[in-house]
Amino acid sequence: MMQRKTSVRIQSQQAGQPLLDFVSQRFTYRSREEWQAELAAHRFLLNGAEARGDTILAPGDLLVYLMPALVEPPVDPNYTVLHEDDDLLVINKPAPLPCHPGGRFFAHTLWALLKEQHGLADPRFINRLDRETSGLVLVAKNKAAARLCQEQFAQHRVEKIYQVVVEGVFPDTPRTVEATGWLGGDPESAIRKKMRFYPEQCAVPPGAVASSTQFRRIWSANDTNLSLLEARPHTGRCHQIRATLLHLGFPVVGDKLYGVDEQLFLRFQEDRLSEADHALLRLPRQALHASSLRLSHPATGKELKFFAPLPLAVQGLLE
Repeated sequence: MMQRKTSVRIQSQQAGQPLLDFVSQRFTYRSREEWQAELAAHRFLLNGAEARGDTILAPGDLLVYLMPALVEPPVDPNYTVLHEDDDLLVINKPAPLPCHPGGRFFAHTLWALLKEQHGLADPRFINRLDRETSGLVLVAKNKAAARLCQEQFAQHRVEKIYQVVVEGVFPDTPRTVEATGWLGGDPESAIRKKMRFYPEQCAVPPGAVASSTQFRRIWSANDTNLSLLEARPHTGRCHQIRATLLHLGFPVVGDKLYGVDEQLFLRFQEDRLSEADHALLRLPRQALHASSLRLSHPATGKELKFFAPLPLAVQGLLE
């Protein structure tokens, strides 16, 4: 099993002091007594051997801290491999499952699962999905493939299609709905990371970035007040689809941050969602799914197209 760890190489100006002094002064998020307890718990290695707090550090020493195991929230680890060759791995990622370690997640991530179960030493994610978004994730097995795939994404030569269930009956226009504008911070939100979509006729907010998404209604039902949409993002911004749909008045079903009430997100963070909250959300995850991906193979140039059907839990909303 993988263990979280961090390391530091001792520089000449840091040498000559006891290890405990160095750690206490450099990493102040714990007290000296707490670092002493970590040393006693055998969590430090110096040049590969167990470290002592009174050891005098020398230039070039490698100090490794073996971090305590996290108590991680449960996830769905059952990813599916849709394609594999010498350069690429295409995954159908379930929700909830983070792509990368961060916050309370380390072993419960797609990154860790690919390392442990699939033998990838260094999974390189070309696209990333939120923890509660399911669907297609492209993973490069080497630097060259990663660079060539990333260039295609940067040059907007990759076709990405999402399917999303939203609250409300989306207009069945003869053509698609184009939402073009800007994505920037939401000054009215209590949640720092929340973004807001500003239509193109607005003045550009400071720090905002261009955002463009095309939406098309696939299905809707008046009795449930739900619609299934196809979303084609022309730009690849964080939270782009979810923030844009909230602005349009059709929040994503199950979305705690960009859904019907952002207070749901705050209560979710504190693990105190009520039965009424769960009923309002309709799903324990957001109903956003990366369903289709089309690009050129980084080595052969051959066109590749992949499709992942809507998960059963999301399909259940449409019945």
